[in-house]
Amino acid sequence: MQDTFEVNRTGRKMLSSYFENYTLEQLNKIPEGFSNNLIWNIGHIVVTQQLLVYKLSGLPMVVTDEMVEKYRKGTKPEHDVTQKEVDEIKVLLLKSVDQLETDYNNGVFVNYQEYPTSTGYILKSTKGAIEFNNFHEGLHIGIMMSIRKFI
Repeated sequence: MQDTFEVNRTGRKMLSSYFENYTLEQLNKIPEGFSNNLIWNIGHIVVTQQLLVYKLSGLPMVVTDEMVEKYRKGTKPEHDVTQKEVDEIKVLLLKSVDQLETDYNNGVFVNYQEYPTSTGYILKSTKGAIEFNNFHEGLHIGIMMSIRKFI
């Protein structure tokens, strides 16, 4: 699993650079032809990891219910995100990977509720959810690479 966590951390570090290279206005911009923006994708990545791994394991998440409502599957940006919200997402982006690795290595994950993903793949374990999450995050990184060309 060490490689899986390193892949996740590598992707998250790539995403972290968006906070340094794009203004708040650029993070919030929804280009024509897209239904979301850079910051929504990053928030969605953080929330989805928490839902797929922690919630489906019956464990508390580090994200708030309000954050889940803004960034879960099926949502889209309803308003511009403030700098305060961006700062919160930035911290959670890296902190949540470190916490996940610690929790996994400490055997915190005992139960898992099966979940059929929208791709048709059925998550059956925490390990599977963590591995699938890397795939999910890769999809969103690709979307973000397209978005950035238009802002």
